[in-house]
Amino acid sequence: MKTINLQNTPELKGVLSEEVSFDSHGATLRGVLYKPEGAIAPLTAVIVTGAWTTVKEQMPGTYARELAARGLAALAFDFTGWGESDGAPRFVEDPAVKTADIKAATSYLNSRDDIDDISGLGICASSGYMAVAVADDARLSKLALVAPWLHDPEMAEGIYGGAETAANLIAASDAEGAAETVLLGASATEENAVMYQAPYYSEEDRGLIPAYDNKFSALSWKPWLTYDAQASADRLTKPILMVGSPSIALPAGAVAYEARTNAPFEKIWLGEDVTQFDFYDRADVVKASVDAVSDFFKS
Repeated sequence: MKTINLQNTPELKGVLSEEVSFDSHGATLRGVLYKPEGAIAPLTAVIVTGAWTTVKEQMPGTYARELAARGLAALAFDFTGWGESDGAPRFVEDPAVKTADIKAATSYLNSRDDIDDISGLGICASSGYMAVAVADDARLSKLALVAPWLHDPEMAEGIYGGAETAANLIAASDAEGAAETVLLGASATEENAVMYQAPYYSEEDRGLIPAYDNKFSALSWKPWLTYDAQASADRLTKPILMVGSPSIALPAGAVAYEARTNAPFEKIWLGEDVTQFDFYDRADVVKASVDAVSDFFKS
């Protein structure tokens, strides 16, 4: 049976879309606010963020549309220096900047008369950023994570080939000319791509869409590899839902975060056949994930 993917389905019956923009530390960020047609304001809203290097037209938009179809308002936006948003340097995977952008998105939604309660959904790498935002911002009520990637520096060393390799990549961020060194993000044929032959990212009928920058600045290595996505578990007191499977990219990070936090915790784990990339756009997996997330935010 052929797998049905949702990546290239930008419209959904009963869902309205509104192009929006807001400021984040001097950069104009651009996004789309999805709302259920005919809904009565004020609405419960969700900020949706995606995997590393991605833009709003990829899995954030997919999940935001599906949440709107279930009666929630949902915002997907491009981070500083990515997609249609302003800001420089561009194509930098910087957790601190992206977390600040989530807080700016919170301020924007909080300023709207048609929005009431606000929560956050982080997918893959942005799970760590969203967890920090929800833990530290009183305006955010709940946290949902889908296929979470939650590394700390020690985990990152193991993932990226050991301490020496990680140190060399970090040094590359500090090297002269790093700001001008922009790597290819993903490719099925170019071995030097950061994500060589990675599913979803390198497939034109999935993540390799025209809107995807498909670039990765060398400035990313230091903030990315030294990031501690586990630390927010100590501060998080708000309800959290984690949706994943035994076959996500970093199950050890999810296990460690669950063990570390004292926040009210719910977990839904799908079958071993469900991979990290299936959570991004596989129709049945997205449906199961969004159903759980929607119920969690509405409860």
